Formats: sequence, structure tokens, C-alpha cells
Amino acid sequence: MKKLKNEKELLKKAITEGMKYGEGRGVVEFEPTDSANEKIEYIYRLLVHDNVIQPLPEDQVSLVTMKHKLAIWASKLK
Repeated sequence: MKKLKNEKELLKKAITEGMKYGEGRGVVEFEPTDSANEKIEYIYRLLVHDNVIQPLPEDQVSLVTMKHKLAIWASKLK
């Protein structure tokens, strides 16, 4: 897995856009007390469920790989 040039900024964008996506669909309401890791996992699983992103093999799913996958997704958003 090759690290992206500006992965931290892309991850922040992915969390923001993922929260808008989930709340727009009406499937989730994020609370201010939710940790970033909880948001990342929920957004990743929601995008996989909706076939927006391709799932990782189950044995490779970890917080690091979910962050990377969401950063890639954010880099493709306009």
C-alpha cells in the first residue's frame, strides 16, 4: 500500500463528505462524541454496502487500510 502525498487532508475530506453522504441518505446521525475512528469505520462500511467503493478482503480490513481507502475515494471527488 503506497501512501498518498496528502493523505491526512484527503482523510479529513473523506470524513466530511462521508458524513454528508450518510446523513443525506438518512441512515445515520453522527454525534459530536463519536470518535474519528468510529466515523471512519461507519463511512467505510456504508460506502462498501452502497457499492460506492470496492471492499477490501476481510482479512485485510484494519483502521489503517480503511483510512487509506477513504483517502483514495476522497481524492476522486470533485
